[in-house]
Amino acid sequence: MSGLAIFGFKCPSLLQFEKQASAEPLIRRNLRTLYKVDKAPSDTCLRERLDQLSPHHLRRSFKKIFAHLQRGKALEEYRYLNGRYIISIDGTGQFSSKKVHCKHCCEKTHSKSGEVTYYHQMVGASLVHPDKKVVIPFAPEPIIKGDGATKNDCERNASKRLLKDFRREHPHLPVVIVEDALASNYPHLSLLDSLSMDYIIGVKPGDHGYLFDWIKALPSQQHTITDDKETHHDFHFYQDVPLNETHDDYRVNVLTYTETDKKGRQKRFSWVTRLPLTTENVYDVMRAGRSRWRIENETFNTLKNQGYHFEHNYGHGYEHLCSVMTMLMMLAFLIDQVQQLCSRSYQQARRHVGRFSSLFEFARSLVSLFVWESFEQLWTYIGHPEKRGPPPDSPLINT
Repeated sequence: MSGLAIFGFKCPSLLQFEKQASAEPLIRRNLRTLYKVDKAPSDTCLRERLDQLSPHHLRRSFKKIFAHLQRGKALEEYRYLNGRYIISIDGTGQFSSKKVHCKHCCEKTHSKSGEVTYYHQMVGASLVHPDKKVVIPFAPEPIIKGDGATKNDCERNASKRLLKDFRREHPHLPVVIVEDALASNYPHLSLLDSLSMDYIIGVKPGDHGYLFDWIKALPSQQHTITDDKETHHDFHFYQDVPLNETHDDYRVNVLTYTETDKKGRQKRFSWVTRLPLTTENVYDVMRAGRSRWRIENETFNTLKNQGYHFEHNYGHGYEHLCSVMTMLMMLAFLIDQVQQLCSRSYQQARRHVGRFSSLFEFARSLVSLFVWESFEQLWTYIGHPEKRGPPPDSPLINT
């Protein structure tokens, strides 16, 4: 809980968290009321304890929060394409160093200099919707060396583990997976089939020459839409096309799409899917496929640029510390996204302050000045300046 509080308060370092928790009496009381932490550990103790914790132990927290959202019907508005949920999956780097490393670091040896770079990456997954900026992240999967492994882990293997864990934890959730062109290979698509997951996954002519040569020889079904911004949406779609020459018997449907704005600028995309394609649904399929970018824009970029300090090294340790800190950061991000989706007091506080990072700068200052019985009380105070005054039983520190 102390580790979660670091990212809940958006502390830029463990050292600053320790100094505030030890020197500021009101922060100690707020840790007790908001996070149930009676005594925050030192940064050394925190690193040592969390280093021994397997990241997979934190998965149940993500699952429990998601279950609350389901029971509260908060996710009904995220249903798309006949009741499915869009899950965007992508990988990102989280740590790189030529000196600091642990037993689970992947390694890259530079051919010219012979220097070794140690790194950690992860595969993330978020529930997204084309019309919504709030995303719901799931537990990420670390890309790391396993115990006794001599070869690096890779994004493909991590994606496999993530998908299997996801389906085990959510066995009946109807989903459509959206990913980039790296995932449009037979082993990955057949895995999605075995897990009863639909997909809309990008393909590129340079990587799938056999598939694109095949559709050149086929008559396409076509559909064109012009929207109120004078943007033309041109669709060509094909049914029952072989994925590649090696797996000629594995058949997919192909959608190619060209967007032309009123100035004549064009963007082109193409996807493979097992969903049936019709003139009635190709526009929605296209929007689902393009919503893959929400894991970049609304997940990874938010973590990097909105106060979570994603690229800061909070500690590396010898075992699991780097991955555990990343899991705790993502858990704090999930909690914030749930509040943005469901809490009216949080929404009002966000509207009043503006930028996401500014909201937590304001909240951090208030946590050092007053005692708060709940986050609800804190967000209400921020969002309603006309009602402000020292909260009940919360002494202001004399400075």
